Amino acid sequence: MMRKPLPTLIALLLCGFVHASQAEDLIQIYDIAVESDPTLREAEQTLFATREVKPQARSLLMPNLSVTGDLGYQSVDSSGNNAFGSFSRTDSYDTRGLQAVVNQSVYNRANWMTLKQSDNVIAQAEAQYRNAQIDLMVKTTEAYFNVLRASDAVTVLEALLRANERQLEQSKQRFEVGLVAITDVNESQAAYDRSRADVITGKNTLNNAWEALRAIVGPISVPLARLGEQLPLAPPEPNEIDAWATTAVRSNYGIVAASEAANAAKRTIDIERSGYYPSVSVQAGYDMSRSGAEFNTDSDTGFVGLSVNVPIYQGGAVASRTRQAGYQFRAAQDRLDQVRRQVDQQVKDAFRGILTSIEDIKARQAAIVSARSALESTQAGLEVGTRTQVDVLNAQRNLFQAEFDYLDARYNYIINGVKLHQATSTLTRDVLEKGNAWLNPADVVPPPAD
Repeated sequence: MMRKPLPTLIALLLCGFVHASQAEDLIQIYDIAVESDPTLREAEQTLFATREVKPQARSLLMPNLSVTGDLGYQSVDSSGNNAFGSFSRTDSYDTRGLQAVVNQSVYNRANWMTLKQSDNVIAQAEAQYRNAQIDLMVKTTEAYFNVLRASDAVTVLEALLRANERQLEQSKQRFEVGLVAITDVNESQAAYDRSRADVITGKNTLNNAWEALRAIVGPISVPLARLGEQLPLAPPEPNEIDAWATTAVRSNYGIVAASEAANAAKRTIDIERSGYYPSVSVQAGYDMSRSGAEFNTDSDTGFVGLSVNVPIYQGGAVASRTRQAGYQFRAAQDRLDQVRRQVDQQVKDAFRGILTSIEDIKARQAAIVSARSALESTQAGLEVGTRTQVDVLNAQRNLFQAEFDYLDARYNYIINGVKLHQATSTLTRDVLEKGNAWLNPADVVPPPAD
């Protein structure tokens, strides 16, 4: 009895997923993520908040104007003796005062160092925000293709379940006419039951993949376009791992952020050391005082003065804070070194991953052909009695596994390419659009039923 080729069944199942709704592709999902991802919004607000350190630092060098006013009421009961005899008097009156003061820092080294440090702090925040934008591209791409990957696994597992179901039916028919032993039926039943369990697990994994995507883009319920049959396989350009590593060290936003953090920490040393330096400020103002008392003196006073503060001894606090800032600077340098090494590893892993994925895809294609031939030979051997039912079931599972491994390797190729651009901070929407062109909007993964 001839069997229908298993790859044909997989193709039929894949086509069965075509949905009437308009499919969302990677770019559309990414655009939704940009608007709704809370992590990116947090990074954006953090950037806005950090930018405020510059005007705050600049304000320390600007004049400060303050106006103070007071209004009081006095009721005085007085009694006593004087040269003219005893006396007793009650006096009630109000008092009024107004003072306007302008303070201007003439020289304060810490304030100038703080202003310079603000540029490093803002540059660090800018780089962290750019890094967050790239991270969102990577997260969205991985989550998108993880849904497709899990969907392919379910498709393959369901195809295997159907094949095992047919194998079980054939085994029962053969047993009824005495062509096989009951052990063949039991083995087919075990394979069928195992496939049912695998399908249940696969569907749960698919639902989890959908939830991971929704954690980024929100509660969407739209079909996703699958990866098309044609996937151009090309090595990175330039095809030199050291060139990519050099680009990564120079342009990676994570390295830029860590470098600016180290520069800011170095400025902190200067700020704390400024505690040894004198500070000079000018104060000018006008003071007006009025009183309604019977015997009083109203005054209008203008004043200007120069204040010089020379620190002599502060209990060792300045020295301690300077040492502390030095330790923090060295820690920031070590963090920078860690980031550089991590990025170097990431770019090289991704570069090698692309080359490996290309060879892996080609090898998986050959493995499918070999597994298909092995299954056909095993099925023919079962017909003539040289192979057992277990051999057929194993060959059948091997073919479906080869089919899934091929599909899985294609996703690895795309993800490695995205991560290579992530490591060099060259990942942009245009790069995503190149991968998006490989999707087929006519072949979709439907959302899970809520």
